[in-house]
Amino acid sequence: MSRKLALRDALREAMIEEMRRDDRVFLMGEEVAEYNGAYKVSKGMLDEFGPKRVIDTPIAELGFAGIGVGAAMNGLRPIVEFMTWNFAVLAFDQIVNNAAKTLSQSAGDFSCPIVFRGPSGSAGQLAQQHSQTFESWMANTPGLKVISCTDPADAKGLLKSAIRDEDPVCVMESELLYGFEGEVPEGEYLVPIGKAAVRREGTDVTLVSFNKMMLPTMEAANKLEAEGISAEVIDLRTIRPLDHHTIIESVKKTNRLVVIDESWPFAGVSSEVAYEVQKYAFDYLDAPVIRVNAADVSLPYAAPFVDAYLPNAAKIIKAVKEVAYVG
Repeated sequence: MSRKLALRDALREAMIEEMRRDDRVFLMGEEVAEYNGAYKVSKGMLDEFGPKRVIDTPIAELGFAGIGVGAAMNGLRPIVEFMTWNFAVLAFDQIVNNAAKTLSQSAGDFSCPIVFRGPSGSAGQLAQQHSQTFESWMANTPGLKVISCTDPADAKGLLKSAIRDEDPVCVMESELLYGFEGEVPEGEYLVPIGKAAVRREGTDVTLVSFNKMMLPTMEAANKLEAEGISAEVIDLRTIRPLDHHTIIESVKKTNRLVVIDESWPFAGVSSEVAYEVQKYAFDYLDAPVIRVNAADVSLPYAAPFVDAYLPNAAKIIKAVKEVAYVG
C-alpha cells in the first residue's frame, strides 16, 4: 500500500521513524524547532521529541556543523540541516576536513555517522549567492556520500539509509519541490545508496539526470515519444557512489547519451558521467555525448535570465535530436 506525500512530508517521516527507532538520532539547524523548519520539513517534531533532540541553532553554520561532527564522533547520529547548501560553504571545514576524513585519519578505528541535508540548486529569483548546486562540490571529496533526489519515495528511503550509514552523507534537496507529491509506500523500507533508477524504458537515446532536472527530462522524453524517438530516462539519485553500471548498460542498448545537470558545465556531474561512458561504452556510441547544463555564469536575478540560464525540455529535445541526427 502507498499514499501520496509531498517531498517535505516524506523527509519528515524518514526523520521521525529513525528518531523513534534510535534514540541516538537528533536534528539540529536554524529554525528547525520552534518555527517547524524554514520549509516546514520538521513540522511537529519538537512537540514529539523535545528540545534536546530537535535543536534550534544560532546562525553559525561552522559552529553547529562542528558540534554535529563532534557528536557523531562520540557515538550519536546527528542530522544537520542547512537552510540552504549555499550557507554550508561556511561549514566546509567541518564537512570536508573533519567529517569526511575521520575514518581515514583514524586508520579506520572510528567513523563519523552524520547527515548534512538541505536544499541545493536554484530556487527561483534568489540570485547568485543562493542558487548554486553543490553535488559535484561534495562528491569531489573522498569520504563523503552524496544523495540528490526529488521523488518523495526515494527521498524517504534514501534519507533513512543515510541516517543509518556509518559514513557522512550529504543530502541535496530542492527548495522549489518541497511540495512535489508522489506515491510513498507505507511501512518500513530503505532505498540503497548508490543505485540509480530507470524512470522510463527506451531504445533510441539515454537521458541521465537527477534532482529537479528530472522534471524537464521526463517532459522532454514524453514529447520525444510523440515524435517517434524513444528515450530511456535514468535518475541517478545518488551522485557518490555513482551507479556506473546502470548508465553503461542503458547506453549499450540505446547507443546515444544526453546528460542533464543543473550545475555549471565545467567539472560537474555531467562531466563524470560522460567520461565513464566514453571509457566503458565507447564502442557502443553512435554519436558524441552531449551535456545540457546551466549557463557558465552566476545565476542572475531577473526572471527571463533565470529561464535562459537553466536546462529545460526544449534544450534537452534539441540535444537529443543532435545525437540522433534528426531535424
